[in-house]
Amino acid sequence: MNKIILDTQIFSTQKFGGISRYFIELYSRISHSNTAEIIFPILYSDNLYYKESVFFDSSFQRKNWLLISLSWIFRPFLPRKLERKSRLDTIRLLKGQQFDLFIPTYYDPYFLEYIGNKPFVLTVHDMIHELYPMYFLNDAETVNNKKVLIEKATKIIAISQNTKRDLISIYPNIDPGKIEVVYLGHTKNPEHKIKVDVPDNYILFVGQRGLYKNFYFFLNAALQVLNEKPEIVILCAGGDPFTIDELNHIYSIGLKGRVLHRNFIDAELTSFYKNAICFVFPSEYEGFGIPVLEAMAAGCPTLLTNHSSFPEVAGDAAIFFELNNGIDLSRQLISLLDNAELRRKHIDKGILQAAKFTWEKTLQQTLKVYQDAIKSTTHE
Repeated sequence: MNKIILDTQIFSTQKFGGISRYFIELYSRISHSNTAEIIFPILYSDNLYYKESVFFDSSFQRKNWLLISLSWIFRPFLPRKLERKSRLDTIRLLKGQQFDLFIPTYYDPYFLEYIGNKPFVLTVHDMIHELYPMYFLNDAETVNNKKVLIEKATKIIAISQNTKRDLISIYPNIDPGKIEVVYLGHTKNPEHKIKVDVPDNYILFVGQRGLYKNFYFFLNAALQVLNEKPEIVILCAGGDPFTIDELNHIYSIGLKGRVLHRNFIDAELTSFYKNAICFVFPSEYEGFGIPVLEAMAAGCPTLLTNHSSFPEVAGDAAIFFELNNGIDLSRQLISLLDNAELRRKHIDKGILQAAKFTWEKTLQQTLKVYQDAIKSTTHE
């Protein structure tokens, strides 16, 4: 059985989000399938998916979490101390060379000086930093680090054809033959409903709202719709609470009390989708977009920009609007809200489209890439 070291870097920086969700979904399945021995030297993380996973199971990890979450004494220093120790433990494992494959979970190349001739597989989720640098002016490292790892990786997994095209366009010297497209899946069971505190009529927005997620654009585009239909509100599920700037914008355009925020645990998310009139994902760019599948699987009509990976993932099951065209989004929203037959058509199409993407397929295709990476290094 092959030994895989899964590094911990994304779980030190991401409390929730697509990348950490990807690794927990994938590696939970690898663990259950017994197809590889996973070495995951994590001592502490605030990541929500990690704390609900099979990896959050040792008494030592739970003790650390309790000490930090319940005591103001340990909170200021213990997380950083444990994260540093996790990094040192990873380096020690790399130096020992008793493994077959290394998997970095983000783009810090710290491991290169310790990995020797062992292979590593890099998952590239998107090229957002390279294509939209204006959103990352304070991040001077990610693009350079990512380029180094793309060049040195034994194999690269791109999570959509769009991501692969963008990668090759930006780095034309990279061998396309070492890039494999492996789609993501979703876990939402449409029959699994939990009672949640939601309004009677709402348009759903899910996840983080900053930068390229286009939240302000969405509010401005939806303003006409909400003015015409006073019974409808916007519900933002997940992400952090509204910032002062967001609240000021909501009040300034006259939507005080019409834009709400709710947190949720993962098991509740299906209910947020199922109870919504529709789901709008106005992001300028996504490498894949798991919420698209989650919404469609739950029977929630979905509106997306006609850009990046969205047409590839949603097919003809979503309603598309032109990127950053608020008039078009408003028009499509009103059309959907006023046309029950259109809603039903896209609900049916969405359920069929979402069924094409499963984590089981992701698992099998990823393991094939891993095996190819191991074999290519062994045969050199």
